[in-house]
Amino acid sequence: MNRANILEKVHELFMKYGLKSVSMDDISRKLGISKKTLYQCVENKRDLIKEVFQKHIDEEEAAISEIVAKSKDAVDEMIEIARFVTALLREISPTTLYDMQKYYGDIWGMMEALHQDHIYAVIKTNLDRGIAEGLYRKDLNTDIIAKLYVGKTLLIVDEDVFPLKDYNKEKLYVEYVHYHLHGIALPKGLKLFEKYTK
Repeated sequence: MNRANILEKVHELFMKYGLKSVSMDDISRKLGISKKTLYQCVENKRDLIKEVFQKHIDEEEAAISEIVAKSKDAVDEMIEIARFVTALLREISPTTLYDMQKYYGDIWGMMEALHQDHIYAVIKTNLDRGIAEGLYRKDLNTDIIAKLYVGKTLLIVDEDVFPLKDYNKEKLYVEYVHYHLHGIALPKGLKLFEKYTK
């Protein structure tokens, strides 16, 4: 089993069961490899978590780039990104998010920073595209709106604001995208939004 396969399988385990409850013993057993082989790939569990989530972010960025390239217009792009993110949220166990924030805060911070930079760039480009296509309002400050978008996205995974026991992350995100598009789109853009979401 190569390194990429190991990281993929470990990612599945973490997403399903959380980070804290999955030990290196569990991982080697589930993967059918010895702990020695596992430790040849990574130094410790913390390194493994870091690598797994770095790979996850790289794949996410590649997938979003593909969505942007294939989209018909800015509204279509925004909806397809929202569908992609919703599918990701469906995959993540609430325990995984909780464990990451509570026990691996440094890794969470690093991932969050990478994520923020990428999402900011994607949203800013989408806003510029939408304005150029006559689908979004011309008076938007794209820098401010993109930063607001990133900030509000972080609110969705904030346990103090939206406790997991009371809110479904998926529904929260869908509601948020509706809110975002209704704030930036012109009537022409909203018509496309209705058409694409039917």
